[in-house]
Amino acid sequence: MADFDAETFRAVLRRFATGVAVVTTWDDERPWGTTVNSFSSVSLRPPLVLVAFDRGRRIVPALRRAGRYAVNILGEEQQPLSDCFAGGPAPGGADTRADLCGAEWRRGATDLPVLVDAIATLECTVVDVHPAGDHDLYLARVDAAVASAEQPMPLLYYSGRYLRIERASSHELEGKPEG
Repeated sequence: MADFDAETFRAVLRRFATGVAVVTTWDDERPWGTTVNSFSSVSLRPPLVLVAFDRGRRIVPALRRAGRYAVNILGEEQQPLSDCFAGGPAPGGADTRADLCGAEWRRGATDLPVLVDAIATLECTVVDVHPAGDHDLYLARVDAAVASAEQPMPLLYYSGRYLRIERASSHELEGKPEG
C-alpha cells in the first residue's frame, strides 16, 4: 500500500513534461474529441499506441462503440484548442467539442475525424482495453500516420501548466536508441 496521498502523487507526476494531443472519434455520426496528455507509443512492430481515459470521460462510450480513435498531436500555437477540448471556452465562438471546437477537420485515410492543423496524426484501431485503477488503457494498432513536413514546436504540459520551448536546440543522440 502506498504511504502517500493522491495530491503528493499528482505533484510528483507533474514534474514529467508531456506533449498534448486531442483524441477524436465518431460519436454516432458526429465527430467528438477530448484533450489528453496520457498518450504513449508502445511498439514499433506492430505499431501500437496507448491512451488512458478516466472511465467517466464523455468520450469513453463513443470510443467503445467506434473501436477506433485518432491522435492529433498539437503544436505550441494550438493552446486554445487544447483548452476547448478540455472543456474550456471554444476559440472563435464555436459552440461545443461536438463541432471539434471550431477546428478545421477532415476525414483521414481510415475515415476518422482528424484535425487539419495538427502537427501529426495517427489513426488507430483499438485492439485491447485494460482496466487500470480509475482509468482504462486503450491499446490500439496504428493504421495510418501523418507528420507535418515542417518541424513545429509541440504544445507541452508541465506542472499543471502549458510550457513553451523558448531556447530550443537540437542535439544528436549519442547513445543507441532503444526499440
